[in-house]
Amino acid sequence: MNDRIRQIVDQINALEAELNTALQEHGDRLRYQFEGKRVVFEKTVKDAHRRVKMGVLRWIVTERPQNFITMPIIYGMAAPMLVLDLFLFFYQWTCFSVYGIHKVKRADYLVLDHQLLAYLNFFEKGHCMYCSYAVGLMAYATEIIARTEQYFCPIKHAKKILSAHSRYANFLAYGEEENYHGKLEAYRRELAREKKSAVKTHPGSDTNK
Repeated sequence: MNDRIRQIVDQINALEAELNTALQEHGDRLRYQFEGKRVVFEKTVKDAHRRVKMGVLRWIVTERPQNFITMPIIYGMAAPMLVLDLFLFFYQWTCFSVYGIHKVKRADYLVLDHQLLAYLNFFEKGHCMYCSYAVGLMAYATEIIARTEQYFCPIKHAKKILSAHSRYANFLAYGEEENYHGKLEAYRRELAREKKSAVKTHPGSDTNK
């Protein structure tokens, strides 16, 4: 990776850190805080949330009809997602253990906290939790695939791709054949260093829970 690309990647990482800080500050303005892993709102905020909560009966009457019609299809996707979740667990515990790759922590990607919002009714909370699970599962799977690709084929595509995973920017340029296999081994050693560093910093952290 040339210096210009590395500079851009560093800028992206800096902007992501800045965004996370801004989001945290926004949370402070909305007056909630964390107690352990639990989100807690101030009482005045919780009261305001309850005042705008839509009752279940009113929600059913006002909800768009097409949403009810397609609901069986949407929730029918739960079965393949659960199967995918199970196979990702199996894949990591077998292949990543053999390759010496640090396992992706599932809890970092599957965040379910919308049910704590008092302005959502029972059905809305259910929808939000389902969507959060689906989005988190796909992000979790993407990181697993990204680490696998780094191990086997860390090469960019000739054509620009949308929503590339976080490791893609550091991959080899398309057609960069010089010392390919030596560079491939360097990528694999980097994965091994990541695992060693993570385990050293957080003993017993090599888990996908």
